[in-house]
Amino acid sequence: MNDFIDMIEQTPKIETQKCKLVSILLWLTLQYSIYVITIIAFYMYDYFIAFLALVLSFIVIGIVRSKIRNSVIPVKQREYHYTDRGIADWYTARELCLETKEDTKVI
Repeated sequence: MNDFIDMIEQTPKIETQKCKLVSILLWLTLQYSIYVITIIAFYMYDYFIAFLALVLSFIVIGIVRSKIRNSVIPVKQREYHYTDRGIADWYTARELCLETKEDTKVI
């Protein structure tokens, strides 16, 4: 019965529109930039170079994704699987948009 990991924090909820936009852009970059790079390489060169660009961009984006994930998710929660959207939300909330409840209050 001790085979579970205690959750420290939930995935942060992003409040402001600017931070939501940044999170969505980061999510789309992590999710679809591999295919965009491959299509551009295919259009500019040929299918062999496009295949090499696909493999290289898959490796590079995977490294970037893991670096972002390991820099913002708490250590005890790294065992869980996070989607690109979850990683983007964590990174945006922890590193880019440091908003607190006091900052969002209207006086």
